[in-house]
Formats: sequence, C-alpha cells, structure tokens
Amino acid sequence: MAADTAHAAPAASENIAELNRLFALQKDAYAVAPFLSYDERIASLDRLIRLTEANEDRFITAISEDFGNRAREETLIAEIVVTVSGARHAKRHLKKWMRPRGVATPMHMLPGRSRIEPQPLGVVGIISPWNYPLQLALAPAAAALAAGNRVLIKPSELTPRLAEALKAAIAAEFDESVCAVITGGVETGQAFTETPFDHLLFTGSTAIGRRVAEAAAKNLTPVTLELGGKSPAIIDESADIDAAARSIAYGKMLNAGQTCVAPDYVLTPREKLDATADAIAGAARDMFPTIDTTNDYTSIISDRHFARLKSLVDEARDKGAKIVEVGSSNALHPQRKLPLTMVIDPSAELGLMKEEIFGPVLPILPAQSAADAIEHVNRGDRPLALYWYGEDSTARDKVLQNTVSGGVTVNDVLWHVAQENLPFGGVGKSGIGAYHGEAGFNAFSHLKPVFYQSRFAAGGVLHPPYTEKTKKVLSLLRKFI
Repeated sequence: MAADTAHAAPAASENIAELNRLFALQKDAYAVAPFLSYDERIASLDRLIRLTEANEDRFITAISEDFGNRAREETLIAEIVVTVSGARHAKRHLKKWMRPRGVATPMHMLPGRSRIEPQPLGVVGIISPWNYPLQLALAPAAAALAAGNRVLIKPSELTPRLAEALKAAIAAEFDESVCAVITGGVETGQAFTETPFDHLLFTGSTAIGRRVAEAAAKNLTPVTLELGGKSPAIIDESADIDAAARSIAYGKMLNAGQTCVAPDYVLTPREKLDATADAIAGAARDMFPTIDTTNDYTSIISDRHFARLKSLVDEARDKGAKIVEVGSSNALHPQRKLPLTMVIDPSAELGLMKEEIFGPVLPILPAQSAADAIEHVNRGDRPLALYWYGEDSTARDKVLQNTVSGGVTVNDVLWHVAQENLPFGGVGKSGIGAYHGEAGFNAFSHLKPVFYQSRFAAGGVLHPPYTEKTKKVLSLLRKFI
C-alpha cells in the first residue's frame, strides 16, 4: 500500500501543476481578449463538431472498454448525436444570442435607453461524470465556447480511456488557451473544484455536488450543479399500460439504468400493479431477446458500483420483497451486468427506496389515486425528472402543477433532455441552474445591464441642493412610477 501511495503522489502533483498552468494561461488569454468575436466562437464550435465526428470510432471504442461493454449504437445516440446536435443548434442561433437585447425604459427615465449585453465570464471549468463521459463534457463545453469563454474539462477517473482520447482530440483541434482537458484522480478533481474559475459546472451525484459547491464557495465561484435523485414514472388510470411499459423499460435499460434522468421507480394504480410489472418485463424481453449474451446491453461501470447495486437487490430479497428479473444472474454477473430487476411494492425502509438507484433495478409501487402519487413524490427530495403517462389532461395538469421536478416528459421518457430549446437542469437537491440551447449560453454569460443616458436627460434637477423645485419634481415623478 505504501508503495502504491508513493507512486500515485507524483502523478497527482503533476496533474495539479498542469491544471494551474493551464488555468493561468487561459486567464491571461482572457485578459488580452475578453470578448471573442462571432467568427471566433463559430470556429470553436466547428472544431468541437469536427473532433467529435473525426474521433467517433475512437470515442466509441474507449467508452465501451471503460464500461466493459456498451453498444456502439447506444453511444452514437446518447453521446455523438446529442453532442453534435447541440453544437450545431448553437451555431444556428449564436448571432441572435450574442445580440444586445433591448428592454423597456420607464417613462420617467426617457429618452434614455436600456439594454442587456451578454458578456463572456472568463474561464469555465467543467467536471464531467463517467456515465455519459463524452456528451456531458462536450455539450456544456459547446455552450461555454458559444458564450465566448475559455474552457477546462476534468473527466471522470472511472473512464480513463475516454479521458485520454478526449484530451488528445481536443489538443489536436484547440489551442490550449481556449480549451483543454485535465486528467487525474480524486486529488486532481479536488484541486479542480478549488480553482477560482469564473463559473464551474459539475455533473454527478448529490453527495459529491454538495462538496463541489462547498469548495467553489471559498472562491465565490458560481456553480451549475447537474445532480440526480429518484425520478418517478407515474402511470395514470387513463394510460395505455403497454405503451407506458415500453417507454419505461427503454428508459431504465438505456446504459443499464446508469442515467441521471432514468426512471428510478414507477407509481401505478394498485389494481394494475402486476399488469405493469408483466408489461415492463415483456417490453424488456422484446428489446433484449438475448439479454444474457447480447452486446446491446451495457455493463455496470465498475466492480464497486456493481456490488452496490447487487447489495440493494439482495437486501430487498432478504426482506421478502417480490422480485421479477429479466435475464439470468448466473449468465450476466460474470459480465458485470445485472438483469432488469423489478422489485414489486418494496418497503420504504429498503435502501433502494432511500437512494438513487442508478442501475437496472426498478421498484414498482402501487398508488391508490393520482393524489396518492403526488403525495409520494412530494415526500421525497425534488427529482431531476418526472414522467407521466395517460390521456386525462386534467389528471396530467394536476401532477404538473403540484409536483416540482427539474424537467418532465409526458407519455415518454428522457426526451425533454434532448430538446435544445428546453433548459436542462435540476431543482433543490437534484441541481442548481440549467443549460442546453440559449439557457446554456445565458448560464455561461454575464447578462450585463446597461443604461444609456440621453444628453437631453433632466436628471440634474434631482441633484442637491434640494429646493422647492426638487419637491415639485419628486411629486410629479412619483405619479409615473
């Protein structure tokens, strides 16, 4: 152990030294050119798109090797396509986003003019997670570059092959004074959070997000925290159970449930509890007919995460919960994979009902009514996502109005996250702030208020010394406020 520690320390110190060098370089570059032009920002977005497409095969292979197995198609959909789509959306709308925004000026301040002028913040730090290691590094980077910032990215140490591939790809396309990658483990990550960035974005767990926020607060660094939580899928009485089941099964099994907006648990009418479980199981078998052997089904990222998920299932089984599995544990466990595991009506005391699951384990709970489902959601922390299935618009609107979540998809799963015109972010313990599309541009900009006074302004009449004339002007002014 001592030898391992001695060997690890120099690597961490070298990474931290590199972090400090790059941060100073980018701060200096920002000081020299604090407002990058439209053309310069478009060029950065083009570089990001080019490196993503040119390194597609390399990224896909690296991610699959880091996980143990992940289907090429899954990475294409959730990482490559989403990243390129977001960057192209920013290109199409950047001129409008950059334009100063006129706002109304009160009558008593005319003929002055008021505007909001977007301004780059400076150097933005991005801490990306392991579950979607490419998309969750480059999508916020695209937003920060569109806003005219310099960017430093710290990928997760759990996906080292992707981290090195991303570092090389960015170094080949970008000057390091504009965008660069820092690799390393926990010590490097800690140093990254303590760096006085002009904005810091973190995607990951609520527990780590809290520590990131505490470290950033020492520098008064503003943060965007994209966290997680127990995102519910609510099946209304009016829902088509089979259609809802197909959607939920897909959302839970994409990336083997290792998705921050995956449905964490299902609330379904009590009399449809078994039918819901059967329908989800059937949909899972349709999507993964050879789940025990197919490469379409993703592995769990690490032995530690696999052991944690298995212990949640073991606890539920030991406490007598009814469990339905799709897939053979004997066949899947050696591949570091888990069957889709439905836990029917589990006790609230079980671990899987207290913490975000982040894997292919799905509690299915009975709800006595729509009001009961709403009450259940509101008893917990505010989730990152909520999914509602049904045709009754009154019931739908009641759920939307009486629950608070980061985002919602109605009659499907995940898709609100893919809409660049919708902001993506959490609320409460599921996150702070949002990005995607214009929301991302705004998040990484200072929306500077500017008032342009007119040479015909009469504000001088309010300057001292105060006289009877001042009182009359104030009396008149108050009628217009």
